[in-house]
Amino acid sequence: MRRPWQQAFASVILLIATQMSFAQTPRTVLLEDLTWTEVRDQVQAGKTTIIIPIGGTEQSGPDVALGKHNARVAWLSQKIAEGLGNALVAPVIAYVPEGSYAPPTSHMRFPGTITVPDTVFEQMLESAANSFAVHGFRNIVFLGDHGGYQNDLKRVVAQLNKTWSGSRTRAFVPPEYYDSLSDGYAQILRQHGFRDSEIGTHAGLADTSLQLAVAPQMVRVDRLQNGPKLGAADGVYDGDPRRSTAQLGRLGIDAIVSRTIDALKKDTAAR
Repeated sequence: MRRPWQQAFASVILLIATQMSFAQTPRTVLLEDLTWTEVRDQVQAGKTTIIIPIGGTEQSGPDVALGKHNARVAWLSQKIAEGLGNALVAPVIAYVPEGSYAPPTSHMRFPGTITVPDTVFEQMLESAANSFAVHGFRNIVFLGDHGGYQNDLKRVVAQLNKTWSGSRTRAFVPPEYYDSLSDGYAQILRQHGFRDSEIGTHAGLADTSLQLAVAPQMVRVDRLQNGPKLGAADGVYDGDPRRSTAQLGRLGIDAIVSRTIDALKKDTAAR
């Protein structure tokens, strides 16, 4: 039988060991920065939401780097996960449908763009979601940063929820994310006096300002501001990015993060 002082000493040692263990665990929501045991422990502690960020490797005009969507969705997903408090973020999916390559269509007409068939893309998403379900995640959230595959995401979510019917696991594709990123942000810019001919639908003022807010190193600012007006042949659709600023981008970023967090809290609570 242990003496009281021995029991107290053992308790102190256990407390120190536990604190050291927690101290060694990085304070991050990024799944790929954690070990498998850290993921297991966080899921058991209540982090049962996983965000799957989906970007794309595509042209965005001559002044924005090809990884625009990947960098943006990674940054936004991290902020959204931190705001939720019960979520981790999966690695970004950077290979998405971007048009045909025989012959080249859509963004595939510009060097550097990468495309995959819709069927392959959807199977990849389903496989990722099922992997996370096996490991105990209950809310599988797809955040798609690119408009071209939004219907793919809806089909995948519908199929997963059909497959998972009767289980505790559910897939989500909150419309608030892409709506805030596109039409919602365009409305904010209109309220600040910008015209649709500047805002654009791809690589215009909206797209470029968002990128300046999250990854300014990916924008060739000097060339952008001092260069000529760009058009569709340059990969800029219906917009003019020359007056883009990080300050304008932050208006959109704040709206996207707050609206998506609110929507996900409501959706997951409704379960």
